[in-house]
Amino acid sequence: MIDSMLLISLVLFGIAGVITLVRIIIGPSLPDRIIGLDMIGVILVSVIAIVSVLLDTNAFLEVILVLAILTFIGTIAFSRYIERGVVIERKRNR
Repeated sequence: MIDSMLLISLVLFGIAGVITLVRIIIGPSLPDRIIGLDMIGVILVSVIAIVSVLLDTNAFLEVILVLAILTFIGTIAFSRYIERGVVIERKRNR
């Protein structure tokens, strides 16, 4: 019973991933695309968690943690780029 629900949720996450990928490709603005990339990261974390439950292993928990951190940092970097036009500011002494 639980395995079938997890498989159905994997299929639904796959459909959500395809819809999000279409949104990234045809998104009207850059913030829409950034939100789509963040959503792809959340979907990947969710799919890896479901696969971890299906396989009854803890081996993927580190992968989930690293992917979530990288997705967060990427979203922050893109947001800063939109806001200021540069990700890392360097102060020059002249």
